[in-house]
Amino acid sequence: MKKLPDLEAWAIFAKVAETGSFARTAQDFSLSQATVSKAITRLETRMKTVLFHRTSRRIALTENGLAALERASRILQEGETVEADVMDRSTSLRGLIRVAAPMSFGIQRLAPLLPEFMQQHPEVELDLSFNDQQMDLIGERVDMAVRIANLVDSTLLARKMCNVKILLVGSPSYFEKYGHPQHPRDLAQHRGLIYSHSPAGSNWRFHHAEQGNHTQAIPELLKANNADALTPALLAGLGLALQPSFLVWQQLQSGELETTMDGWSVDCIAMHLVTPPGRSRPARVQVLMDYLTQRFANEPWAEAT
Repeated sequence: MKKLPDLEAWAIFAKVAETGSFARTAQDFSLSQATVSKAITRLETRMKTVLFHRTSRRIALTENGLAALERASRILQEGETVEADVMDRSTSLRGLIRVAAPMSFGIQRLAPLLPEFMQQHPEVELDLSFNDQQMDLIGERVDMAVRIANLVDSTLLARKMCNVKILLVGSPSYFEKYGHPQHPRDLAQHRGLIYSHSPAGSNWRFHHAEQGNHTQAIPELLKANNADALTPALLAGLGLALQPSFLVWQQLQSGELETTMDGWSVDCIAMHLVTPPGRSRPARVQVLMDYLTQRFANEPWAEAT
């Protein structure tokens, strides 16, 4: 079985050859002199050759040591270069950020906030992926994701931004034709526009301060795996839907949609920014998270945490 090359020892070898001193190499690398000596001994044992002639006053490369020096120096140089590059990328505000978000939220609420961030940080590149199905952050190499749901994967690093209300809405023309439901059981006589990624499906669960909880199935007229796709049918007066506040806020302000059964509420869902597990985030990702947290906190549809 092949052994992994002892790259650390070869880098130490190159530095010893450069400085001509075990003590100086130890100082430059913040190592003990014993560690440097053991690294050279490891190489010589593994290569079954002597790399340095050692005397009490000086060390000198042997013929085999001289033959290995050029490649060993490249190992040291490449290692220093890659570390400097990665460190620069992790601490400077430049480089690529891969961002994932639910489709409707991403298009309507996230994307409009990004031009200002891009103008502030012109060397940061953004790669957006909008999908209502949760992505595997590690497998898909996503740096940051917006999650509007209960967090299941506890290994992710999460920052809660706000709560999002889920509202029962319909158009004025729908209520003129079918009337306003007063109690969840009335929904059995209404028409439902269903977001298929909702865990409850068409079994809508409500809470009332005095009457407690009630779950009611509503007949399904339209089902879609994207909540935005329900909007045309809502505006056309064809049914009722449970929609997140960020998606219907403007139509509620304009009067195109109305809430109903206001004494009953649906549990809010939390909005988080999540990143893959790890002790630290690159500076560019941290700055984007700070920017979005501040912006979303001021959105009129956002509920304080």
